[in-house]
Amino acid sequence: MTRTMTSSLFFAAAIAVAQSGCMGAPAEGLGPTPINPTSRFALQVEPGVDRVALAVHETGLSENQALALRDMVNRFAAEGAPLLTIEAPSGDDPVASAAAWSIKGALEAAGVPAYQVRIVTYFAPDPRAPVLVGFDTVRAVVPQCGQSWTNLARTGNNAGSANFGCAVNANLAAQIANPRDIVTPRTMTPADATRRSVVIDHYRAGEQAAAVRETLVDRGRVSNAVD
Repeated sequence: MTRTMTSSLFFAAAIAVAQSGCMGAPAEGLGPTPINPTSRFALQVEPGVDRVALAVHETGLSENQALALRDMVNRFAAEGAPLLTIEAPSGDDPVASAAAWSIKGALEAAGVPAYQVRIVTYFAPDPRAPVLVGFDTVRAVVPQCGQSWTNLARTGNNAGSANFGCAVNANLAAQIANPRDIVTPRTMTPADATRRSVVIDHYRAGEQAAAVRETLVDRGRVSNAVD
């Protein structure tokens, strides 16, 4: 083999390696292929806690503490959490115990049902440590899209791109008012039995069952634009 032929073969091999490197990863990426494209970025939530620490006073709750509890009740109602927990310090301090029960009464007076408030104890180095009040929160996880890109032209496997569906679910996660709906759908409201009976009675009598549709023309809101 001549020196010129060897150089040509080496140059051709180098071009092939370079071209293969430029092709990049396939559109769907190199990881495991999901069952369907939308399952790669499924909506998820992560837990958290909303908690406030209230110092124990022999004179009872201060004005600032009462305001903090009212704010806590508003956040609790907006969150839709099932339980508000009062954590009293261990040690059987009568003032701390009285503070915990006073907090429970303040929460119930602010509108929280009694069955949604519980008192527990936590290990504290000081029997008169602050009383903790809080509830578990749920936050939607917003996926970060476009962190890496694959070769969108490599679609030989007929699979979606690695970022397919990310933007849609990111927008949903950012817009859902109550992330708990991601975990468990809300229960359906009861059906309107009265309206259903009216429709059935009209149907049995051979009358029109649907409501009469009122158009803009019927309301006189559309005028002749051309004379």
